Amino acid sequence: MIKPHGSDTLNPLYVEDDATRTALQAEAEGLPSLLLNSAAAANAVMMAGGYFNPLTGYMNKADALSVASDLKTTGGLFFPVPVLNLTQADDVATGRIALRDPNVDGHPVLAIMDVEAVETVSDEELRQMAEQIFGTLDDAHPGVSTFLSLGNTLLSGPIQVLNFSYFASDFPDTFRTAVEIRNEIAERGWNKTVAFQTRNPMHRAHEELCRMAQERLGADGIVIHMLLGKLKKGDIPADVRDNCIRTMVDHYFPPNTVMITGYGFDMLYAGPREAVLHALFRQNMGADYLIVGRDHAGVGDYYGAFDAQTIFDEQVPEGALDIEIFRADHTAYSKKLDRVVMMREAPDHAKEDFVLLSGTKVREMLGKGMAPPPEFSRPEVAKVLMDYYQSIQ
Repeated sequence: MIKPHGSDTLNPLYVEDDATRTALQAEAEGLPSLLLNSAAAANAVMMAGGYFNPLTGYMNKADALSVASDLKTTGGLFFPVPVLNLTQADDVATGRIALRDPNVDGHPVLAIMDVEAVETVSDEELRQMAEQIFGTLDDAHPGVSTFLSLGNTLLSGPIQVLNFSYFASDFPDTFRTAVEIRNEIAERGWNKTVAFQTRNPMHRAHEELCRMAQERLGADGIVIHMLLGKLKKGDIPADVRDNCIRTMVDHYFPPNTVMITGYGFDMLYAGPREAVLHALFRQNMGADYLIVGRDHAGVGDYYGAFDAQTIFDEQVPEGALDIEIFRADHTAYSKKLDRVVMMREAPDHAKEDFVLLSGTKVREMLGKGMAPPPEFSRPEVAKVLMDYYQSIQ
């Protein structure tokens, strides 16, 4: 199986041993504590699961600035985005502290951190990093506005994670660590695996794109890996997406060809940079390929249609990652060909009759109880979505 990024073995930061974890939880009650923001909590969950291998904790200021500008730490480790614990608190000292979960009632301890440095990041430095990560400083960009609101105090140092926040309890059938996915790939006997990233329900084009990638790459299986964390307003909740994807797979894929999983992270909407991050943690979970399509991890019109593919050629040094990407064009149903195709591969006579619907149009149809055309969405999936949209009217 493909090696993890940056090391020969995976280094998840979740404390597996029950006795050790119980002792740390008891210790945490006597430590100074910090209520994390959702971004820092999601970073802890991802480190706990091994997705951010080989990190052992939150990055310091020098590494954060280096990663934002050059995609590598001061020590030379390739990393596409800074992994930070930024806070608005101004009374944190170095030493051992308990990190509390902002996303669970009662704010239980999520992790224990050995704070090695407490550093101030100026507004100018924050804006510099934001522009390098997101390619814009527009406050209307959801990633930029979130990043600039996190605070100016940067805490760095190793962490020991005691739980997986709400992800394991709310999505017991779907949430999986990188360790668990690696183990399941091995148990299924897959020698070559392709990963598909999604924050949305999958329509016919997504379904066929997975099938195309599997066939063309000679992969044994597909890991559909859905984001379970916070999204922007208007995106479909994780439980509804999960239901849609499981419905599609149950009806339209052969047994033992698809693994449905999810991960606990908040969407960054960082476009090209986030596409590289997605590749990194898919390598850590054991996938050999990641499907990268049109406007991968984008939002609005901030990024070019295929910037998330060209960044791998222009900014990712050769050998920095072992995982490869499957480059997908916009994919849609051709009425003339009576099948889903990539637009760039369609013959000239079939380039003008694609079934294309905007997200707004689809939401309007679903809210009125109207199913999208069967060429766009499987009827079983459309039913799940119609039920959801009518429930929120």
